[in-house]
Amino acid sequence: QLQLVESGGGLVQPGGSMRLSCATSGFPFARYALGWFRQAPGKEREGVSCINSLGGTNYVGSAKGRFTISRDNARNTVYLLMNSLKPEDTAVYYCTVLFSGVHHWGQGTQVTVSS
Repeated sequence: QLQLVESGGGLVQPGGSMRLSCATSGFPFARYALGWFRQAPGKEREGVSCINSLGGTNYVGSAKGRFTISRDNARNTVYLLMNSLKPEDTAVYYCTVLFSGVHHWGQGTQVTVSS
């Protein structure tokens, strides 16, 4: 059974940093691209970053220059390091993988940026 389990969220002050983790199982992790999305209250889910099987990365909008996505194929885990956090980064963060034609999602982890 494919599983994605996010962790590492919480409360952080503006300007702070946080690293999210997404532990996975149930598919050949090293062969697949993974992504991070987020959903703020009252807004649609939006893409943040993705990483392909070769380690190539892409970032969307305000994530550029502040966030870093990485993967550990030995641990079947993808990470999102977030620096210089802003209140507008407050959201539930989800990791996702497209496997067998279906987007699979984790349960999400809440990130709150507030003083």
